[in-house]
Amino acid sequence: MTSIGTRVVVAASSALRKAGAAMESFGKQIEVTKYTERLVPSTRFVSVDGIAPVVSGANNFVAPSASVVGDVSIGEHSSVWYGATVRGDVNKITVGSKTNIGDRAVVHVAKIQGDHATFIGSNVSIRAGAVVHACTIKDFVMIGESAQVMDGAVVESNSIVAPGSLVTAGTEVPSGELWSGAPAKKERALTTEEIAFIAESAHDTLELAYLHSVENSKDYKQLVTEAEDQLDKELREEGEAWFDPNSPDPEDVLGQGAPGRIFNSTLTNPEEGLKMRMDRAKQSA
Repeated sequence: MTSIGTRVVVAASSALRKAGAAMESFGKQIEVTKYTERLVPSTRFVSVDGIAPVVSGANNFVAPSASVVGDVSIGEHSSVWYGATVRGDVNKITVGSKTNIGDRAVVHVAKIQGDHATFIGSNVSIRAGAVVHACTIKDFVMIGESAQVMDGAVVESNSIVAPGSLVTAGTEVPSGELWSGAPAKKERALTTEEIAFIAESAHDTLELAYLHSVENSKDYKQLVTEAEDQLDKELREEGEAWFDPNSPDPEDVLGQGAPGRIFNSTLTNPEEGLKMRMDRAKQSA
């Protein structure tokens, strides 16, 4: 026989859940702008001294773990990848269009020791772990993995800085050359194929950025639906009738499907599954 204390706890828990659901429903009704919670809410756009980053258009991708800080302007179709930092806190950073700043790369500026903004042109690839500090990178340039380009340096168009290289402060890398080493020096002139590869690499990364942008914009319901559909395809035999999880089931019990039947549901999280069923019912009403 259930104790009085247990019954009181169960009743109180039920009442609190109902009160919480009522408050959530009321909050949604008074929202001025509809808010959809994402699985990756950690994307950081930070203002400094009242100046906020500016990202042109809706075709950019800024990864959820990237940081874009202060006086930063990013052109259309450009991307800032996972763990990268673009920090314009003491000077301005300008990034052109179709440029990618790779994983864990750092783009910064200088003010205390010399006054240098950072300019990065269009169709530029800043590879993973690279450091671009208070310098100028012209169009169609590739900065290799973990390379560093320091204060006041200029890298002209159609050039490549090899991975791990250090372009020292004030150095100018002429157009059409490959530089490598620490400190970096001219290795040789680039071939026609290598120059074409710079543009191809920027374009390939652009297409990949579109894919990541779509995936990162999905909410919980979309991911659950896609996972259920994929599992359904894997388990269903060829020619077997398709079950639509959105259609009402006369044998359904508490939004969890029919007992004894394999069905699409969030069994590992029954409260979320029930919530999804209620939302679907409201949408069809």
